[in-house]
Amino acid sequence: MSGHSKWNNIKHKKEATDSKKAKVFSQMAKMIRIAVKEGKSADPQFNASLRLALEKARAVNMPKDKIVRSIERGLGHSASGQSLQSVTYEAFGSFGEAYMIAAMTDNVNRTSAEIKYLLSRAGASLGSPGSADHLFKRTKDGGFEAKIPLPASDDAKKKSEALMDQLRGLEDVEDVYCSMK
Repeated sequence: MSGHSKWNNIKHKKEATDSKKAKVFSQMAKMIRIAVKEGKSADPQFNASLRLALEKARAVNMPKDKIVRSIERGLGHSASGQSLQSVTYEAFGSFGEAYMIAAMTDNVNRTSAEIKYLLSRAGASLGSPGSADHLFKRTKDGGFEAKIPLPASDDAKKKSEALMDQLRGLEDVEDVYCSMK
C-alpha cells in the first residue's frame, strides 16, 4: 500500500494550490506597487489605478497584510523601516542570452543572494555591473528592450521563460528583461 497515504495526497494538493496562490498574490502585489508609484498616492480615492488593483486583489482573496505591505513598498518604505533602493542586476543565461533584472529592495545582499541562487539553479550566472547593459536600450516606460534580439530554439525559449517566471516570483524583483526573441 505504498503511496496511498491520505496525508501525502493532502500535502501534494495543498502544495499545488499554495504555489498557484503565491504566484497570483505576487502578481497582485506587483500591480499594487506599480499603481502606487505611478499614482504617487496610497489613497484609493485619489488613485484610480490603485483602486482597480485593490479590487482585483480582493477578488483573489489576497490577505490584507500583503496588500498593506505592497502599498508601503510602492511608497518606498519597507517593513523594517528602511528606505527601498532601486537596483538593476545583469545576468547571462546558459544559451548566451542576457538578462536585466530590475529590483526594489531594502537589503541588497539578500536580494543578490536570492537572484544568484535562482540563476545558478538554471545554469545562468550573475554578471558584473555593465556587462549586459550594452545589449539593451531603455524604453519610455523605464524598462529595457534588446537592441539586437537573439534568435533561440523552442527549448531555449521555454527554459528562459521558466527562469524569468522564477525571478519574477521573488518579492523584491520588479521585472525581468531578456535579450531573446
